[in-house]
This record gives sequence, structure tokens and C-alpha cells, in this order.
Amino acid sequence: MRLTKAQVQSKVHVVPVLRFEQQQQLTSFAGAVLYQMLFRTLNLKARLRQCFGNGSEARAYGAHVVVLSLVLHLLLGFRQLRDRDYYCNDPLVCRVLGLRRLPDVATSTRTLGNCANRDVERGRRLLRTLVLERLRTEGLKRVTLDYDGSVLTTRRHAEGTAVGFNRKRKGARSYYPLFCTLAQTGQFLDFYHRPGNVHDSNGALGFMRGCVDAVHQYLPGAQLETRVDGAFFDERILSFYATRHVEFSASLPFERFPQLKRTIEQRCRWHRMDNTWAYFELTWKPKCWRTGFRIVVFRKRSLLQRKGPLQLDLFEPRDHQFEYKAVVTNKQGHAHSVLRFHNGRGSQEGLLGEAKQSAQLEFIPCRRLVPNQLVLLAPLLAHNLGREMQMSAKPRVRGTTAKRRALWDFETLGTLRQRLVQRAGRLTSPAGELTLTVGANQATCLELTEYLAALQQAA
Repeated sequence: MRLTKAQVQSKVHVVPVLRFEQQQQLTSFAGAVLYQMLFRTLNLKARLRQCFGNGSEARAYGAHVVVLSLVLHLLLGFRQLRDRDYYCNDPLVCRVLGLRRLPDVATSTRTLGNCANRDVERGRRLLRTLVLERLRTEGLKRVTLDYDGSVLTTRRHAEGTAVGFNRKRKGARSYYPLFCTLAQTGQFLDFYHRPGNVHDSNGALGFMRGCVDAVHQYLPGAQLETRVDGAFFDERILSFYATRHVEFSASLPFERFPQLKRTIEQRCRWHRMDNTWAYFELTWKPKCWRTGFRIVVFRKRSLLQRKGPLQLDLFEPRDHQFEYKAVVTNKQGHAHSVLRFHNGRGSQEGLLGEAKQSAQLEFIPCRRLVPNQLVLLAPLLAHNLGREMQMSAKPRVRGTTAKRRALWDFETLGTLRQRLVQRAGRLTSPAGELTLTVGANQATCLELTEYLAALQQAA
């Protein structure tokens, strides 16, 4: 339809007068009704109540209410705890949480401060259970676990923090939790909280054993596989995976083994994979190891940066250099499939980055250890719930790939907020039926109804 200039343009001169009124039926987060339906489908509030056995039921705001409100706080896109003042009167937010009034900051921090370590362990168990229930529903035959740590910096002293390696803020105190993520669903399975001055592999074996046992309990027939970097190159860790029949790949750190480095440098015959990559396999293990594993060494051909003036009128210089990578694995496939599988672990960096940007994973609000651990649990739950809602409404778009890409095309929490959640609405009760009225935008209408229909069917 062709429109005239007069139909499109309008002269605007007057700025409207701003007036504030108490409008109890207006909401700024009409799309939060999706989270209300998701919480009900998962019975999340009741399951959180079971995680906190410290008599919180007798109080107006139990620990389960505070944690759930913190999860919704992050899903709505807020960071600081005091940001709740900007939506404390929103009727739909209160309805999603099942409250008449939201807890203030002092109440929330005091309630979290009364929690104990057992409450954190129960929260971690719930985090695992929600993820593994989805895996069992999907009936996956192959599950890929990725492990990596991430530095969470605090600008002040907090219990359990320490000064360690910090690439962005040297000398700052921090936590260094270890995360386990699932490649197929892009969710966090579990976390292991640690101070910032420990090595990557500190406490990793027990944490990995717990993750493998949890997956085997829910999916006894699934083939498990895992990918780790050179910090986890340890005989006990690799032997554990071998005895549990878990396929693994681990980077081999050259700096710890000069003899192996010389062997690779003196190698003359390489098997060509393509124009960039070549490889060879060797039999080698550290002298203190009793068990050896398959080692594949890869060489990547890359352009060498040339500095200084160039005689471009005579020739175009192309100098090359090689980058090397050694992978320890018990997989039996071709070296090309081993390389692609191991390189796929880079997707975990994207998950951590998305959780920090969209779910405020690196926010440390308290001075005590247990509240900070519960605050760390909240963004992981928020991230996983965003993925859970999308998996409930959308089909898989791909099967298992060599790099183990996620089986769904996920939107970030930030995108979901902009498209669906941050929508103005009005709560009314015509003829006694509670109704949420939202602007008649076609794209928003279609996507909201699609998600609601899928969540109602799942319930």
C-alpha cells in the first residue's frame, strides 16, 4: 500500500505534561506472564521451598521466596538489588511471585544471610534436576559435558575471596567457580564455588564425579563425553573418565613437557587434513603416569604478520608459520573428528559471556560467603529457565554435529526481554475473569501466544 507524505508525517511541537498516578492495574512487564506459566509448569516455588529447611515457612518472606524473586529480578533485566524499587508496585510481577508486596533489600539480604551450606547444596541439586529432567524428556542418546572456570571479581572484601590470576583487574579479590555446562542444551548443569587463588583443577575430580553420576542416574543408557583444557591434564581425571567409559578430549600443555615439545618440533612427516591443518599421532606419556592415552598433535598453517615496508610493486610476500595443538583422547574416530569435537568446547565461553551479560553472573552483592553462593545460583537458574522456555515451545533444528552445537537455535535473555517481556499491559477483570491486555502488535501477539500454548500443553 502506497502512502502519501501527508499520511506519514506529522508536525509535533507540544511536549506533553508529565503526571504520576497510582495505577494498580498497569504493568510494564506484560510478557512476565510467560515466566508465571513456566514457574507453574515446573512447580518451581514449591521445589525451592524444599531446598531451605531452616524454618523459613514461618516467616513472611522465606528464603525460597527471596531466591525466586532474585531469579525473576534477573529475568526482567535488573542488576543491583535496589533496582527492585523501580518495579515494586508492578501488579504482574507480584502475581508471578505469588506475593502482595515484594521484599525490600534489607529483608532479602538478611534472609539470605540466615541460610547455611546445606541450603546451597540443595539449590545445586535442584539446578541439576531441572536440567536433567529436560534431557530425559528429550531422550538424548549422547550428552556432552564441558568444564571451565570463570573469574568473578569483587570491588570490596567478601568472605571466601582471594587475590589470584585476574586478566582484567590485576590484584583484585575474586571468586573462581568451576562450571559444568551441557553442549546440547546450552545450560549450566552445576557449579563448584572456590576462592580466586586456586588452580583450575582444584577440587575438579570430585566435582566431575558428581556431575557424571547425576547424568548417569537420569540417563543410564546415554553415551557421555567431555572436553577440558590443559589445566585438567591430570592422570587421575583422565583415568576416571576412562574407567567410567566417558569419551573425553583434553588439551596437552606443552610448557610442562619440554621433551614432548622437542619431539614435535623435530617431526618431519605430517598427515595432511586440508590446506590449513595437518596432524600425526604418537605414543607418549609423562614418566610419572602409569597409563597412556591416544595423543594427536595438530599443526595449523597461518599467515605470518610482516612488519616494515613492502615492495608491493615487485611481489606480494606470503610468509607462513605454524601453530601447534596436542589433544589427549580416548575417542577412536579420525583425527579430523577429534579436532572438530575438541574445538567445539569454545561454545562454553559464549555461554559464560551470555550469562554475565544477560543474567548478571559476575554480580557479587554481599560480604558473606553463603549469600554470594545463593546469588550465584540465581543467574544460573535464570539462564536455564530462559533456555527451558524456548525448548518447550520450539522444535530442534539440528542433530548431533561434530562440534556438538546446541540442538536448538536459542535467543538470549536480552532478546527475549526486548521482544516479549518488556511490554506495557493492563490487568482487568471483565465479568470476573482476570485479563491481561497488551498492545496489538502482530509479531508480539504471535510469539506470546506460541509460548503460552506450548507451556500450557507442557503443564
